[in-house]
Amino acid sequence: MAKIEKAAKEEVLAAKNLDELNELKIKFLGRERGALTSVLRNLKNLQPEERKTTGENANRLRELVEELFEKRLKELKKTEFDSVLKKEWLDVTRPGAKKERGGLHPITQIRNEVERIFGSMGFGVVEGPEVETEWYNFDALNIPKNHPSRDLWDTFWLRSSQKSQIPNPKSQRLLLRTHTSPVQIRYMQSHNSPIRIIAPGRVYRYEATDASHDIQFYQVEGLMVDKNISIANFKAVILEFFKKLFSKDVKIRLRPSYFPFVEPGFEVDLSCIVCNAKGCSVCKKTGWLEMMGAGMVHPKVFEAVGYVPGAEQGFAFGIGLDRITMMKYKIPDIRLFHSGDLRFLKQF
Repeated sequence: MAKIEKAAKEEVLAAKNLDELNELKIKFLGRERGALTSVLRNLKNLQPEERKTTGENANRLRELVEELFEKRLKELKKTEFDSVLKKEWLDVTRPGAKKERGGLHPITQIRNEVERIFGSMGFGVVEGPEVETEWYNFDALNIPKNHPSRDLWDTFWLRSSQKSQIPNPKSQRLLLRTHTSPVQIRYMQSHNSPIRIIAPGRVYRYEATDASHDIQFYQVEGLMVDKNISIANFKAVILEFFKKLFSKDVKIRLRPSYFPFVEPGFEVDLSCIVCNAKGCSVCKKTGWLEMMGAGMVHPKVFEAVGYVPGAEQGFAFGIGLDRITMMKYKIPDIRLFHSGDLRFLKQF
């Protein structure tokens, strides 16, 4: 046992890590092959007096070895902990690493703001498919075959008409919608008045791209239908919208214009928000900015969706989200919106 005691002291104190210490514990105290375990198992073969003395010495040695292991275990754990602290030391007063955060596109920000403003006036948000049929995009909106929007240079047609001996009253020719007005048609087909909705979304035009035009852009169109809706209601709604959007007191004016789906139709001008209607290069010294087209819904549109002629009336309007985004943030080129340039997008 003296050899066991000597070996235990030397080897336990020399253990360099926890793995070595565990191996030594098995070597000296293991249940199957431990050195002290073997001594205790052989006690039955000794004489009573020798068995008593040997047993006492073995138990004392066992306690001694266990104390050695506990002491060395604490030392190794402390050393390992100190080593980890040195490797993983953290200065809690140091500013953390800045992580890049994404943000909403400027058009999305304006769209959310537009939806919030109209929502506060009781308008719901309605969406529809970007791939439309000729009937929803043109025919139901009282746009005849010879209207400029039917020209190949304005419309992306996706499928040519199928030849049939029986004419189809509702053309199924597919195209990329040129405005979000088809959403209004679909909504009126499934809902009775009163109606108060806006239809924001992406539209497509086959035209040359420049600083103020693109083949795809965003629109928001609005519709309000009831028994006694008038132009006065439209002026009140739109004036309130512009005041909240630009956070300033503004004025609007209506100029007669022509759109096939409204009668009467008019253009809506806004007092210049850059110069406060005093006249500048943005408004071309007029003090007014052209903002949207609008008018009272044409009776043929009501007839197309199944409303009783003369029983309903209402107004409709359309405005480009890209345009009002450019005005609000003073963006000079519409192509910047889809350029993917982070230097531009991070400004918003």
